[in-house]
Amino acid sequence: MNLTERDKQHIWHPLTQHKLHPEAKPIVKAKGALLYDEEGKTYVDAVSSWYTAMYGHCNDFIVERVHRQMQQLDQIIFSGFTHEPAIELSEKLMAILPDNQQKLMFNDNGSTSTEIGIKMALQYHYNKGQTRKTLLAFEEGFHGDTFGAMSVSGLSVYNGPFEEFFIDVKRIPLPTATNQEELLKAIETFHSETPLAGFIYEPLVQGAAGMKMYQAAHLEPILQKCKELGIVLIADEVMTGFGKTGSFFASDFIEVKPDVICLSKALTAGLVPMGVTTCTQAIFDAFYDDDIGKGLFHAHTYSANPIACATAIAALDLLQSEEIQQNIKQIQSWHAAFASEIKKHPKVHSTRQQGTIFALELDVPMERYGNLRYQIYERCMAEGVYLRPLGSTIYILAPFVTSEQEMKRVYAAIKKVLDSF
Repeated sequence: MNLTERDKQHIWHPLTQHKLHPEAKPIVKAKGALLYDEEGKTYVDAVSSWYTAMYGHCNDFIVERVHRQMQQLDQIIFSGFTHEPAIELSEKLMAILPDNQQKLMFNDNGSTSTEIGIKMALQYHYNKGQTRKTLLAFEEGFHGDTFGAMSVSGLSVYNGPFEEFFIDVKRIPLPTATNQEELLKAIETFHSETPLAGFIYEPLVQGAAGMKMYQAAHLEPILQKCKELGIVLIADEVMTGFGKTGSFFASDFIEVKPDVICLSKALTAGLVPMGVTTCTQAIFDAFYDDDIGKGLFHAHTYSANPIACATAIAALDLLQSEEIQQNIKQIQSWHAAFASEIKKHPKVHSTRQQGTIFALELDVPMERYGNLRYQIYERCMAEGVYLRPLGSTIYILAPFVTSEQEMKRVYAAIKKVLDSF
């Protein structure tokens, strides 16, 4: 049997209805921005394998660092022990995070990162003797697939069968130039009816919702109102973090800083899984007590895995390098030029961009995971470009090391698909 047939014997793939889509494409190699299949055909990884491999696949600089770490210390329990890679990573992260961040908790992935952020907000008030059991979130937000993360996510395509088990959540639409007063009143009403513990939000870009973008100036009053009401601010930067929005973090563009920040994905450059949840000193202090029960009793077996920490340290070094920063600026300019051209296409409703994140909205009705979406996916693959449309949204979030020729290949594939409708 070939790899496809062997895969079908036992594997259950994520976000897949296997009766409709029974086969997965085998990838045997990846390097830089390219994926290679069994026949040697290449595909530009235009979504960085779910926004992780931002410095390219199998980056030599990162691989060499990780190889050294693997020969020194592989895995160690992080309850009662510590090690140099974890300490160095904490120092490097704090150096680029918003100034109010002070403590961090290691975990395994994006969902667990937001899960811990939610638990921090709920237990923060519990430890202070306050009854606050309700969370605030944006409509169509996505924060992961564990139960707390699902509770605050607003995309029912993922959550439907589980909603009766969720934490209580109040939702508001994204802020605009015209609805801010309405949203502020809604928050006050929600809070008077059932005190809100935390507000979780994807700053500036809602990823899974279709790269929906909104302005920092419209978010500021919402965050300020939450601060006034003692609502813990939880910025989910799992997708937006580490350079994608044009700064280290999307929160850099916003004056009101979060109390908690959730990180993963590009943190470890697509090489190994890891998540981190950071917080202010004030949040940490609410757990610091002679009463052992007030501690945050949450643990992951692979918390602060030394190999993952070494990977993240290498990734941060690349992120702050002049080469990558110049690449980020270059990609932004390429996207801007492509936007000015493609927005004139009759099948394009609109385009939007935040940093290296580019999205276009098709003027074609289609379901999020419907047949037309899969046709677009398959046509792009036929052109040697890996894209994952989200409903009527086609977006690009390619590695920072993508060459101009490779990016032109992505743009050409999109234009060819649009012309085929």
